[in-house]
Amino acid sequence: MSQGVLVISELSDRVFRKVTFEAMSEGRRIADHMKGNLATVVIGSGIETVANELKKYGADKIILVDDPTLSEYMTDSYTNVLADIITKEKPDVLILGASAQGKDLSARLSARLNAPLAMDGVAIRVDNESLIVTRPLYGGKILADVRLEGKPQIIAIRPNSMSITECENAGLMKSWDPVVGKTDLRFIEKQVETGKVELTEADVVVSGGRGMGSNNFSILEELAGLLKGAVGASRSAVDEGWRPHSDQVGQTGKVVSPGLYFACGISGAIQHLAGMSTSKIIVAINKDPDAPIFSKADYGIVGDLFELVPLISEEIRKIKQ
Repeated sequence: MSQGVLVISELSDRVFRKVTFEAMSEGRRIADHMKGNLATVVIGSGIETVANELKKYGADKIILVDDPTLSEYMTDSYTNVLADIITKEKPDVLILGASAQGKDLSARLSARLNAPLAMDGVAIRVDNESLIVTRPLYGGKILADVRLEGKPQIIAIRPNSMSITECENAGLMKSWDPVVGKTDLRFIEKQVETGKVELTEADVVVSGGRGMGSNNFSILEELAGLLKGAVGASRSAVDEGWRPHSDQVGQTGKVVSPGLYFACGISGAIQHLAGMSTSKIIVAINKDPDAPIFSKADYGIVGDLFELVPLISEEIRKIKQ
């Protein structure tokens, strides 16, 4: 792969999303295997200083697209700029995170460049000059190996599915004059919830379902806070109005892959399992011993979550003292 790997980074208020570091680490591994270079694109406004952070994740080259018109993510303008970069740089492999932004962008680039795309990859291996991407299908019921053919091969990786490895490199900075082109979208407003751990990137997720009985998720918030995690919810809890849709975990919500997932008062419907089945360790707490969630759990506790969750929090508090 003479042209190497290109990683599309993702910023949120001039801070890199964690999945960017995962993509960089995986890109470095693939580039080394193929004896190619690793480049990354950083798009935004006033980002030169923060872009230097990617040097420690193995970047041979950092393509800096610093322009006020690109301060906020807009599908058409970002697609136009990146398509121009990819056409001129000619990478063999393109990697980005399968975040909301990444899924939107990767699909656009695949269509624009007529390039193969593997979405929501959880593992990548190299077979000669082709990449084989493992990705969940049918709500996580199976893991399929998908071989990509054609160039560039685009992979959107699921957050929290790849390890992060630091590998200091030169990271030659190259400024790029963007070709924004015609855009039909206009940025109006952005609303951001501050002080919350991003659900899709959290190492610990504590989710509640219909068994919570109300919108009082305080015991789950306490446990999540102790573990520096995020609070999620099942579709039933969201439909009841107990949590915002942004907290929903499941097929029609967010897909998460934390190291530790607590399912509290969640029965384990297929829709919910599709959003959390790739979690490393799953702990289920439910009154019903026959709840489907127990078939997916590494640890299951049959009992009242309002008694058990505070006890877990208390034990964690003792350990942290």
